[in-house]
Amino acid sequence: MDKKGLLLRFLFGGGAVVVSYVVSVLLPWKEFGGIFAAFPAVMVVSVMMMALRDGSEKAAQTAQGAVFGMIGCAVSVLVVLLSIRYSHNWWLSVVLGLVAWYLTAVFTYRLSRAHRSGVTTRARHSRLPLPRH
Repeated sequence: MDKKGLLLRFLFGGGAVVVSYVVSVLLPWKEFGGIFAAFPAVMVVSVMMMALRDGSEKAAQTAQGAVFGMIGCAVSVLVVLLSIRYSHNWWLSVVLGLVAWYLTAVFTYRLSRAHRSGVTTRARHSRLPLPRH
């Protein structure tokens, strides 16, 4: 990874986070402003940088992997919301949310790989052509 790539990631990702935060603070409707707190800055910058460096195919693989992380994000938000409502401990809620994000993302990734592996194995034993991904 080169310094220019790191700098661009920092500027685009960090800029997106700052803009999202400012918008969420300035809007009088806090729940609506929370939508901007979930802006996928890291995913957008990662896909863009991968495309610039390695082309569209690698960028598509990065985006495909981001699906698992985004599923983890949805679970994380629910865990944080429920935990903070019942425990009133934001720090613990955030930690639990991060753990939930990681476990969910890894689980869905492995589930997807197992499913694809099963499809490939079944297709080998039949006379049907293999599905293309």
